[in-house]
Amino acid sequence: MATRGNTVKIRRFIVDNLAAHPKDIAALVGERFSISRQAAHAHLREMEKAGTIESDGRTRNKTYRLSVMESFNTSLDVKELYEDVPWNEHIRPRLEGVRPNVVDICSYGFTEILNNVIDHSSSDVVEIQLVRTHDSIDMRISDFGIGIFRKIKDAFRLPDELEAIKQLIKGKLTTDPAHHTGEGIFFTSRLFDMFSVLSGELWFSHVREENDWLIEDKQKAIQGTHIRMTIAASSVLKRQDVFDQFTSDDGDFTFSKTIVPVRLIQYGTDNLVSRSQAKRLLSRVDTFRNVYLDFSEVEKIGQAFADEIFRVFERSHPEVRLTAMNTCSDVDMMINRARGVAPLEGQMELF
Repeated sequence: MATRGNTVKIRRFIVDNLAAHPKDIAALVGERFSISRQAAHAHLREMEKAGTIESDGRTRNKTYRLSVMESFNTSLDVKELYEDVPWNEHIRPRLEGVRPNVVDICSYGFTEILNNVIDHSSSDVVEIQLVRTHDSIDMRISDFGIGIFRKIKDAFRLPDELEAIKQLIKGKLTTDPAHHTGEGIFFTSRLFDMFSVLSGELWFSHVREENDWLIEDKQKAIQGTHIRMTIAASSVLKRQDVFDQFTSDDGDFTFSKTIVPVRLIQYGTDNLVSRSQAKRLLSRVDTFRNVYLDFSEVEKIGQAFADEIFRVFERSHPEVRLTAMNTCSDVDMMINRARGVAPLEGQMELF
């Protein structure tokens, strides 16, 4: 006989895995908890009765999904709009019972993104949407203005909107430094389990658990900026946890650290070999004291690329500490060579 403790674990497992396994969740539950298929279906029936999940079809063709607890969407006039008003009137009341840390993250992300719309988008209207299930909270904010990537491209005279994304990921990027710090999207993208921006012909996203960035081209251009933020209702992450990762350790709590995904500098299958590529990678990083260069998925770098970063830049910017992370042996060898560090025993020099 199942204990209450096992019942809670089983149903939590169902909630956490249903989206990925809408058709075979019973089999998955049976395998995970060593119970019969019939026992797994009994849990599903009880959860349906309680309104936690819904289903379509019958018997073997049955498909399950999480029930929507709260759903809201509206269009608002941007003129004279304050970001905290829609939050307090429309979103916060629909998050009753949600963990305080999750509400805090939602509050930060929603108000930061909406404030960007108000101050930067040149859009007449903004659409906000909330979908809450037992598993997650999904918020979307859409405007129909100039578009965030185009705005950054034009303001900083960048070659294209793709370069705007690459600069945006570093943080401290704003077209209005007198009123903004450029921290909003940087931290919001790292607080939510999934964060994505669609604007113009480009879409980029960040998956927190995998720390994975993805940039894609869209065949059809989209007017304005469409942002989606999703977080698990069971998340234990606290906003301060993420802030602490990127603030200084000397007591002034300034935004002094950043992580730059090196692979995003690559165009297609191009190798990272030139000084111009290195200079694009290093653009604006001198505004930070600690810069972590993430070499995940980068198998090789050229001598000129390494030299520009780990000799030329480091010597001309001693106040900035560069740290290479997630490097393979070939990349380590080129970095050591650029810095004048003797290769480790067993390593071979490249000629």
